[in-house]
Amino acid sequence: MPRSLFGRALLILLLPMIGLQLVVGQVFIQRHFQSVTEQMAASVILELKFAIEQVARAEDPQAALDEISVNLEMLLLLTPNAPPLPSDQVAFYDLSGKTLIKALHRDIEHPLSVDLQSVPDRVALNIELEKGQLEAVISRGRVTALNPHQLLVLMLLAAIILTVISILFLRNQTRPINRLAEAAEAYGKGRDAPIHPAGSTEVRRAALAFLSMRNKLERQVEQRTQMLSGVSHDLRTPLTRMKLAVELMGDGEELKADIAEMEQMLDGFLAFARDNQVEAGQPVDPIALAQTIAQKCGDIPVNILRSTADNKNVVLRQDAITRALQNLISNGQHYGNTVHLSVALSQRFLEYRVEDDGPGIPPEAVERAMQPFARLDEARGHHAGVGLGLSITLDIARAHGGTLELGRSEDLGGLSAKIVIPR
Repeated sequence: MPRSLFGRALLILLLPMIGLQLVVGQVFIQRHFQSVTEQMAASVILELKFAIEQVARAEDPQAALDEISVNLEMLLLLTPNAPPLPSDQVAFYDLSGKTLIKALHRDIEHPLSVDLQSVPDRVALNIELEKGQLEAVISRGRVTALNPHQLLVLMLLAAIILTVISILFLRNQTRPINRLAEAAEAYGKGRDAPIHPAGSTEVRRAALAFLSMRNKLERQVEQRTQMLSGVSHDLRTPLTRMKLAVELMGDGEELKADIAEMEQMLDGFLAFARDNQVEAGQPVDPIALAQTIAQKCGDIPVNILRSTADNKNVVLRQDAITRALQNLISNGQHYGNTVHLSVALSQRFLEYRVEDDGPGIPPEAVERAMQPFARLDEARGHHAGVGLGLSITLDIARAHGGTLELGRSEDLGGLSAKIVIPR
């Protein structure tokens, strides 16, 4: 079965049409090729039997044949001591000819042979009689139906024309579905593709439902971002007062540490809210972007694994991707001594990989590490921040329709964080 809706709809349309053509063609062949040919051959067989009787009764058989050949509209010759009868000659596709030969052998009691190929539009018969071999040349139009292929040709031409019309119609019907699928795929990759409901009623309803869902999701993200940003800003004022009060007290190191941690959490909240703001995607050179980020983060080495794409630019939210890579690089610099940034670009995917030589993350803790506020002190040391770095990076990757994969670096032995984004 075809995998596309267009292919399946075309198959649903063509199968009944082909079946109808086969049934009509079979009925036409049975009635026109067989029945009509047998009826026309029956009248000629009667005339041949009459000629055979004249040969048997007449003292001068050839004179009798010459006399009746004009009325019978056939050429009749009697050849004494003729060579043996040849075999029947008929083309493999000549269905009416095969029906004629079968009728002649069935109704004429004498040995005979039929030649339908030597002379165009003529039937040559050789009948073995006691006084010699009777040769009869008859017009093909008298014994078989003329132009029996016309109906089949008309059916074939009509089928081709109707199929072309059906293909054009189906393309117009499936085009809105393809546009809806492209818009949904683009939204999954973090892009906004314009879509206008068109097509049949069902397709329009699906497009309207998609637009409504997309608008609701965008409003929810915007409301969450505004709320998180507002709460973070509002908390800064009482937190500053608490910090001043502790400074005036002169004592309370533990309280100062708690306040410092709260400030760090608020900074993480604000960064998370800032990165979740809607940013329009634009074509970006991912290799040049990686080199720029590497220079800002301490001039770490950039390794280009492969670049096999014809078009080097990829539609990205540049600020968000920059934030995500900076998070990964800063984590690697915090927990290790060496950090490498790698870029792989193909026709279908863009891959950023950040590797370090730190302690890494155990496989069983990878999923928990990407959750908000998760801190794996056992694996990554103390003072691991508020635990929003990897979750922010994962959010950015998902906003581009991609994913974040964590594992062990084969080269450095530490953590390998890989952002994979489809193009």
